[in-house]
Amino acid sequence: MPISVHRETATFHLYNDQLSYIFAVREGYPFHLYFGARVPDEPHYDYLMREEWHPSSVGVSAEHENMSFEHYRSELPFSGVGDMRLPMLEVVTASGGRVLNLTYQSHEVVAGKPALPGLPATYVEADAEADTLVLTLADEVAGVRVRALYTVFAGRAALARSMQVINGGTEPLVVERALSGCFSFEDTDFDMIQLPGAWARERSVVRAPLHPGLQGVYSLRGHSGHHFNPFVALARPTATETQGEVYGFSLVYSGNHAMTVDVDPYHSARVLAGVNPETFTWPLDPSESFQTPEVVAVYSADGLGGMSRTFHSLYGRRLARGVWRDKPRPILINNWEATYFDFTEDKLVEVARAAADVGIELFVLDDGWFTNRDDDFGGLGDWELNAAKLPSGLAGLADRINALGMEFGLWIEPEMVNPGTRVWKEHPEWVLHAPGQPLRPCRHQYVLDLSNPAVVDYLYERLEQVISSANIAYIKWDMNRSFGDVFSQTADPADQGRVWHAFILGVYDLYDRLTKRFPQILFESCAGGGGRFDPGMLAYAPQAWTSDDTDAVERLKIQWGTSLAYPVSSMGSHVSAVPNHQVYRCTPLKMRADVAYFGTFGYELDATALTDEERAEVHGQVSFMKRWRGLIQFGEQYRLKSPFEGRGNECAWMVVAGDKGKALVAYYRVLQEVNVGRRCVRLAGLDSEARYELREQGVDPQVADLYGRPASGAELMRIGLELTDETMGQNTTGRGDFVSRLFTLERVE
Repeated sequence: MPISVHRETATFHLYNDQLSYIFAVREGYPFHLYFGARVPDEPHYDYLMREEWHPSSVGVSAEHENMSFEHYRSELPFSGVGDMRLPMLEVVTASGGRVLNLTYQSHEVVAGKPALPGLPATYVEADAEADTLVLTLADEVAGVRVRALYTVFAGRAALARSMQVINGGTEPLVVERALSGCFSFEDTDFDMIQLPGAWARERSVVRAPLHPGLQGVYSLRGHSGHHFNPFVALARPTATETQGEVYGFSLVYSGNHAMTVDVDPYHSARVLAGVNPETFTWPLDPSESFQTPEVVAVYSADGLGGMSRTFHSLYGRRLARGVWRDKPRPILINNWEATYFDFTEDKLVEVARAAADVGIELFVLDDGWFTNRDDDFGGLGDWELNAAKLPSGLAGLADRINALGMEFGLWIEPEMVNPGTRVWKEHPEWVLHAPGQPLRPCRHQYVLDLSNPAVVDYLYERLEQVISSANIAYIKWDMNRSFGDVFSQTADPADQGRVWHAFILGVYDLYDRLTKRFPQILFESCAGGGGRFDPGMLAYAPQAWTSDDTDAVERLKIQWGTSLAYPVSSMGSHVSAVPNHQVYRCTPLKMRADVAYFGTFGYELDATALTDEERAEVHGQVSFMKRWRGLIQFGEQYRLKSPFEGRGNECAWMVVAGDKGKALVAYYRVLQEVNVGRRCVRLAGLDSEARYELREQGVDPQVADLYGRPASGAELMRIGLELTDETMGQNTTGRGDFVSRLFTLERVE
């Protein structure tokens, strides 16, 4: 995947076998030319950049009055030069001015991909996996230097961008806007796709045509948020799951973000992504620098599915890291919906024993194990064991769980504090709060100031003691509120604009230290469910709790939307009790498992309350998942039938092994319909020349082989998988509402 630099024409071409990204330097400024499917490497593409006069446009210089930043597609738009759209960079100089004139100084091509200090980012394990262009721009008058980083990956239609802003002068500067990347398009014939939502209904899929002006997503909550995920895509209006051009943009960041699409009156579009400037200022003394998070851009000529599989491969293999990146995840049971705060050590062991009897591998102790924590009014912050509930201590409980043949896991929420705790009393200055202003509670808790290194050190010391005190194999890291009165009581007035971003850097630092101290532990991130489900978290915790909503019907939409950017291996998904604790719906145990399989899989219920029939069914589910989880969690996912289309009554997806030798297909129908005729769904990703033994799971083995013979991949992809279960328009099978059907495909010679 070379980076070709044509010095005589100052043209830069980043490409691999799937994409090209081209820009050129003119009059000292880098201007964008093309981003899309691979094109030949030519000495120049000058015809894409012509001087044109438009009324009221400001020229780049007296010599080039007809050349305007407003109409040229700047690679790194900055303020003060007549570009009337939002900039990527805005700096206040010592004079108080915001006018910049960043011009090309030099470039360097680096094999591999440099790390971003203090920030999560994609990576390579060998230099041959990527090349990186480092483009240096400078404004000597303002004292500003910028290093723009572009990485193109081998074998993946993906590009990563970030920027380092350096004070190269002798006076202080203040950075007021520093985004991660800018991507320009010469037309606006796109739909924008986003993943909005709220608690318990995260990451819905919303698609709408671009329109003049600004559109986009953002967070001002202190975390990436349930409401707008840091992801947008631009899809051609005719693009589908399987065909058409799609561009995806995903920000590797967990704090306040902004991702906007700016459509101007001349029918061009600009995508900007990065840290939200609304809560950001960053003072820089001479020689200091600021590094932005990276934004990953993906190009697909194969529709939304092609875009998603590129994100899945990159994030699953080169963003997630550590021993759990490639290991099948353990099947767990969490005690939260079984006991909530009301438990004893013996009750926990009873639940664990019942779970062990059906083959579950990991028991997770959720909230309520520490002092003064019988409800959500107290206890957060001290991280001291509640000996009344756990007389054997964490070590004793872990030993009892281990003796059952199970691993032991633990819930924590380190970023929060309750009033009345020891840390609240001893260090009131560690709470984010503006003195003299009202306290702003949420869930009866407040936010510790992780922009303060002393707070991060305290949390690391306390949690290191807790985790090392017992044989702990799994940590669920929760974060249950958005931010309110964000003011650091230990920061200088000039640094208050740094607090939002510095807080996230503190979270990353704490994650980094704990995961390095305990590399064998599987960390799962959580934020009131899916409130911090973002690429930044995946760099430390390879899986995240997808949503607090565990209802099988709601999870169809939640997991479908999440899969646009995130791999199956990242999605925490559990079978819960019925009536469901969020929507009070009763769905069959089979459907709950058939949905939860497509994630990391586990249970959120009281295993001691299962009937003998349910216990046998759960044992079968656990056995099935153990056999197929490697394929489910690390195969290629294909979305087949969207719950966001039509009435949302049906959904189907599948995963396929890398060698196409095995596949697993799931079909879901929410409500029974009558007199609707034949139903089938076309499969994807199979070997068209191969034949597959196809069996439906959970039905009589004599009728499980639907076709009575091996079916060809071509047949299954072009004709489809037969799903009809009605005769003469009547429901004769007794399937009824809340139907799920699971099919295994195995290649036969």
